[in-house]
Amino acid sequence: MKAVVINQYGSKEELVEQEVNKPNAEANQVVLKLEATSINPIDWKLREGYLKEIFDWEFPIILGWDAAGVITDIGSNVTKWNVGDRVFSRPETTRRGTYAEYIAIEEHLLAKLPDSISYEEAAAVPLAGLTAWQALFTHGHLKEGETVLIHAGAGGVGIFAIQLAKYSGAHVITTASEKNHALLYSLGADQVIDYKKENFEEVLKDVDLVFDTMGGEVAENSYKVLKQNTGRLITIVGEPNHDTAKSHNVSAKGIWLQPDGEQLQKMADLMEEKKIKSIVGATFPFSRQGIYDAHALSETHHAVGKIVITF
Repeated sequence: MKAVVINQYGSKEELVEQEVNKPNAEANQVVLKLEATSINPIDWKLREGYLKEIFDWEFPIILGWDAAGVITDIGSNVTKWNVGDRVFSRPETTRRGTYAEYIAIEEHLLAKLPDSISYEEAAAVPLAGLTAWQALFTHGHLKEGETVLIHAGAGGVGIFAIQLAKYSGAHVITTASEKNHALLYSLGADQVIDYKKENFEEVLKDVDLVFDTMGGEVAENSYKVLKQNTGRLITIVGEPNHDTAKSHNVSAKGIWLQPDGEQLQKMADLMEEKKIKSIVGATFPFSRQGIYDAHALSETHHAVGKIVITF
């Protein structure tokens, strides 16, 4: 099968098209013929070698960890799924990712794709959507009536976080440049702060939960707006500053996404009910050039919504 791989760490130039063996379904796996995948910052961070201490993999490495497609083969123990089912998934993080025509995925990580949702819309969801879900609910314990600040609301994770937080009954504040304000209000944001014109830490206070997708100075200033004693910060960019959190009398936690088919199925149901939706900002074809261009766009940090690859 055709795959786009890296044979060493480095720039986008390391992305090459290569023939690799098509995977077989182990006992508890299915094989998926991919119809769409999407790009996430982990893809190019891993490509550049930033994560090689965490993932000590042999080359070639197939990047990509969002899958939407059709089951073509099922393992001997698989009972829930059939050949021909439309599904989507955040597969385990392995060196055989989704920049390929086929992928083998554990059956418990799959979610059924509603007929009303396209493969492109579905591929935008798993990694970003599950990250938002777990940050807000699994770790952030966001409750109805609370106030949440979501940084970088127009990004891949932010668009899902805004919608999920709004669905849960929270008061939703986010940061974004002015050109994205109308979109974010349409997704359910109650207040959008233009980070180019206003310092959020000067206008906000008594926030229950901050969802930090930025790190650095943004994270440091976020502690100032949290409610004392009960305020909490959840970050997806490394370990938070526990000393700063302690000095502001709040809690802070760094999280790493756990693939979860059941949570993804809940998101699929919300999409079918039109409670949440994907925002696909750009699509590229599955090819070396398409993925090269998609990485280039992701690296700008200014993509709106998700960047999707179609097969």
